[in-house]
Amino acid sequence: MSGDISIKGLSKVFRTDDSETVAIEDFSLEIKKGELIAIVGPSGCGKTTLLRCIAGLETPTTGVISSGDKEFHEPGPDRGMVFQDFALFPWRTVRRNVEFGLEIAGVPKEERRERAEKYIKLVGLEKFADSRVHELSGGMKQRVGIARAFVNKPDIILMDEPFGALDAQTRNIMQAELIKLLDKTDQTIVFITHSVDEAVFLADRIVILSKRPARINEIIEIPWPRPRDRASMEFTALRKRILEELEKENVMDN
Repeated sequence: MSGDISIKGLSKVFRTDDSETVAIEDFSLEIKKGELIAIVGPSGCGKTTLLRCIAGLETPTTGVISSGDKEFHEPGPDRGMVFQDFALFPWRTVRRNVEFGLEIAGVPKEERRERAEKYIKLVGLEKFADSRVHELSGGMKQRVGIARAFVNKPDIILMDEPFGALDAQTRNIMQAELIKLLDKTDQTIVFITHSVDEAVFLADRIVILSKRPARINEIIEIPWPRPRDRASMEFTALRKRILEELEKENVMDN
């Protein structure tokens, strides 16, 4: 398993008996192992559909998605997902939520506990390991979701607006926590967001999509190391430039 992602000639068409919707058209992108790629674009342009195709949850109409010599046709342990709505088990404790994928994979109990505790500590929840999910705040729930994705050690993490439901302060905290986690891992991350500020703060490269059907309008490489100063002139100028590109597609930053 390599952790790189190759997308070539991807198209996705949704068909019913009386209609046809082209969500993605002729989309090609190469992502290097260890990169964090942020994808921004208008609402409904196909961002989540693209992520679901990479995850193997949707079948492309045409094109190939692969990593190394493996093509993605279905979900697999080499890809982990983090959702906006947390997708946790409220009746389980933090620890047992984080251990869930390891349980399914048949990892022995002692190893499950050791690996789960490592990632629970990395996301700052060691004092809440035995708390049930329904007792946690939104930001804490999302930390659990991130730990659950990383603990399985997938080559690729797919994040679908993971901080979109959080308030602004908690969102900034979670972005900083993700950066700390990135310093300790080498996973490739594809990160869907509506927030240009978030994309510039986190990403190695930003992919700007067109209105549906999704095509790549521009790819912007971020030249600065993380963490980044949101108040700097360079950050503000790049954010403005990307917003101007999005405004051409009639989209507003949230």
